Formats: sequence, structure tokens, C-alpha cells
Amino acid sequence: MHSFPDHFLWGAASAANQYEGGFGEGGKGLSNLDVVTKGSRTAPRFITWRKTDGSEGCSELFHMEQLPKDVRLACLEGEFYPNHRATDFYHHWKEDIALMAELGLKTFRLSISWPRIFPLGDEEEPNEQGLAFYDNVFDELQKNDIEPLVTLNHYEVPLHLTEAWGGWADRRTIDCFVRFSKIVFMRYKEKVKYWLTFNEINHIAMSPFMAAGLINSDADTVANASHYQFLAAAQAVALGRRINPAFLFGCMIGYPQSYPYTCAPEDNYENWKFLNRCFFYSDVQVRGYYPSYKKKEYEREHIQLDFQPEDEVVLREGTVDFISFSYYTSGTRTTKPAAESGNVGNMVDLGPKNPYLTASEWGWPIDAMGLRLALVTLYDRYQKPLFIVENGLGADDRKDAGGKIHDMYRIHYLREHIKAMAAAIEEDGVEVMGYTPWSFADLISASTGEVKKRYGFVYVDCNENGEGTMARVPKDSFYWYKKVIASNGEDLS
Repeated sequence: MHSFPDHFLWGAASAANQYEGGFGEGGKGLSNLDVVTKGSRTAPRFITWRKTDGSEGCSELFHMEQLPKDVRLACLEGEFYPNHRATDFYHHWKEDIALMAELGLKTFRLSISWPRIFPLGDEEEPNEQGLAFYDNVFDELQKNDIEPLVTLNHYEVPLHLTEAWGGWADRRTIDCFVRFSKIVFMRYKEKVKYWLTFNEINHIAMSPFMAAGLINSDADTVANASHYQFLAAAQAVALGRRINPAFLFGCMIGYPQSYPYTCAPEDNYENWKFLNRCFFYSDVQVRGYYPSYKKKEYEREHIQLDFQPEDEVVLREGTVDFISFSYYTSGTRTTKPAAESGNVGNMVDLGPKNPYLTASEWGWPIDAMGLRLALVTLYDRYQKPLFIVENGLGADDRKDAGGKIHDMYRIHYLREHIKAMAAAIEEDGVEVMGYTPWSFADLISASTGEVKKRYGFVYVDCNENGEGTMARVPKDSFYWYKKVIASNGEDLS
């Protein structure tokens, strides 16, 4: 197989809020995820708060419609917040980058924590300790010939902005984000080439608090918050290009591969509508304007969009160079009640169960062909380079008696998905820049807040209560992926 180009970016991925830790250290401020508890496959994650009268409470993260009035988001005594320590990259970055070099990574996807640079989000001057931390990380990556792929905003909003005016529900957040972007572009302009703006920007509709710090998730608020993020992303792209014309910018969507549950025309149309909820977000960032189907939807739903005359130019001048996306699983869509219910997780409704697929222990269908379909669909739609920046299998990995982790199930998952990617390149003519599986090391699951839902090539000694030595142990998949990278995708054995 000779599918992968010579300079293909083999890598691995992470996110500051799930991996970095360092809560309250180095001047870091609170983020929206700092007030979210741990859940499980069967139990939801909660946003915790305290009322002005001293009473305390919580609201479900993924089913929150509106927080009660007169509350202050807060960490409560007796609750566990897994993102605070995460899996402690903040204290293990040098050790972890040494392991990345041993693995042979060409690129490492990470995010910059916005509240580590601007603790409140609206300051005029940044936190130098936060900037210095990422200087150290980028310098170490550069020393090991690993290209950083940096996400500007990966599910982190300074909590102060949510409390001040509702996070991305307010247009003022755009200026705060652009100021943050300018600082990091200027600081790291010689250290970072590849940038992503908002992680899985389409997930604002599924989890408005996590993705945008929204405390109100009605349709008008979500539509306007999406619009403000589009504008912020476009302004950041245009600004970044002025700072360094060599920068390359991508948007990032969570790709929701789905199929009509039956061949009924109505199911096909239902599936088209479902996919367009995602494509809307890439359409705007790639093409620079709102698609007609979304305008009609807003018209039908009487959505009042804060679209100013200058916004049209901003969107048009801030389009991206490539499209990046996450792909884990697939689902089905139908207009009729199905005989079998689907596997519904904290974060995703996958629709009726697909009888042709097996599933992970967390109930997510395993569908390598879905990745190939995602690649051909996106490339056909946009004719721009693609970058798979998340793809992986969450599993409850256990050490054997000798302290080894034999994760053959993960190797099988990744092998089949890499084969699908190779086929899309070789047979379908898709241009793919790189592949950064989720994740380099074990981290906190976004959907459940668990650490036992492990994704990493590297095992981290940490239990469900955040306790452990944080020692790093490469899994079998680490050594397998090392062969894949060294052979440029030729050796998948």
C-alpha cells in the first residue's frame, strides 16, 4: 500500500481541559468545565452552582435548558471535578513529549487554555506564566521535530465571561477571543504553523454550556452564539494571516456520520436534514456565507439573528485553508419509531441500532467505512484538504499481572480506520493532510467525565477519584502505532 504522501502528518491528539490539569496553578483562571462533575455511561455530568441565598444545586450538562436565576457557578464541597487535575500534562509535559518522540509523532494536537492566558477572559494584558508554560511545551516539541497543531478553543470559556454576560451569548465575547488569539499568534508565530479555531463547533447545539459557556440554550441564543463564534473564528483567521502569512487555518467539526434507517424516501430526507446540522458549520467557515437551507430554517423557526451589515465581509474574508474533523462512530435516522432503540450516550443520540455494526463497551457503533464516507463526502463538498484530528476507541483498559496493557481491541479499531483512510486517498482521490487519533495519553472523557473510558496510547495511573501516581505506561497500541508511523502507514500488522 502506497497511499500516504511523504510528508503525511501522523500524530496524536489531546485537549487542555481534559489532559492538562494544573487547576489554579500558574495564574490560571476558572473555565466553564471547572464546575462540571464526573458522570458515567449511565449517569450524567452536572454543572454545579450556588444561589445568592446560600443554597446549592446542579443542572445536567447535556440536558440543561436554562440555569436557575440568581445563581453563581461554583465548585461545591464534596463534589469531584475531574478536569481540575485531569491526567496532569501540566506537570508531566517534558516526560510526555519524550514519549511522543519515542512514538515517532510528526505532529501533536493540543489546545491552549484560554483562562490560562486570560484568567477572566476580558483583561487587557495576558498572564505571563501561562504564556511561558506553552513556550516550554512548543520549544520541547520543536526540539523533537514534532509539529504542534493548536486548537485555540477546545471547550473552554473563562467562567467569568459566562457569569458576566452569558459567554458566547453576547457579541462582546468576540473581542475577548480575538484579543486572546492575537496574543498567542504574536507569541508563537515562529513556533506554530497549523491552527484550528473552535473544536467541534457544531456541538454548540448539543452541549451549549460545554461548547460556549451558555446558561440559556433556547434556539435564538444558540443561533446567535454560533454566529458570534463564526465571526470570532473568521476575525482570528484574517488576523493570523496578517501576523504570519505562513499560518494555515482549519475549522473543526464533529462529524456525525449517519445513514437512513430504511430506504423510505422520508428517512433519506430526515438523514439529509440531520447531516446538514453539521454541514452548516463547515459551510459558513469554508465558503464564507450562510447556506440557503439554514436561512430558510431560521425563517420558519422565527429565529432573530444578530447579523450586522459588516458581518458578511468578516465571514467572507476569514475562510479556512483546510477542514478538520473528529470521527468516532455512526448512527441512523428515521421518521418512524424503530423496533430497536439505539445506544444513547451522555453526549450523542445515535438513533435506532444499526444491525450491521458491533459496538464499543460504551455503546458506540464501530464503523470504519463511516470514516471513508466522511472523507469522500467532505472532499466532494469542499475540495479542500482534510485532516482527521480525532478518531479512537474508549475502553476500560486494565493492567495485567506484569503491569502491561494489552489493548488489541484498540489496535483493531485503529487498523481498520487507517485502512479506510488509505482507501479514500488511494482509490477515491481524497487529499488528507494528517491523522491525530484520540488520544496520545489517557485523559478525561468529555461525554462522561470518566478516566476509565481510556483512549490513549499511553496509560496514566489515575483512578476515578483522580487519585494515583500519574505514572505513564505505553500500551501495546503505542508500539503498534510506532510501526505504523515509521512505515508511513505501510505496516499495519
